[in-house]
Amino acid sequence: MVQLGLVVAQYDKHGDVIDAMYESARAAADDAGADIVETLTVPGAYDTPLAADRLARLDDIEAVAVLGVVIEGDTDHDKVITDAAARGLTDVSLKRDTPVTLGIIGPGMSKDEAEARTHKGRTAVTSAIELAKL
Repeated sequence: MVQLGLVVAQYDKHGDVIDAMYESARAAADDAGADIVETLTVPGAYDTPLAADRLARLDDIEAVAVLGVVIEGDTDHDKVITDAAARGLTDVSLKRDTPVTLGIIGPGMSKDEAEARTHKGRTAVTSAIELAKL
């Protein structure tokens, strides 16, 4: 059984998208017989690398899946946030030699587009499981 850590970025100014992503992630773990041994919630996607690093340091975590939603705003802030998060999560994965998967949807998405991509929670967990088995 693969032991996973899960990071969930709580900032979702439109509501239910992150909750649906979380549910799809948990369902994927259940379907695969994996165990989410620890879940950390953070304020937003920008904050996910630190939490992923803390989970990746734990002996009983084989991979970390990260979930978040970044909706397009009036500025390029969404691009700045997602670029920084992706770069930080890649650094954690390489530094800790622990798979860290990117389940942050965005940038440049509307609320409707985000709602259509809540299955990416499942994808992040499935990828984490596959990478942990390598």
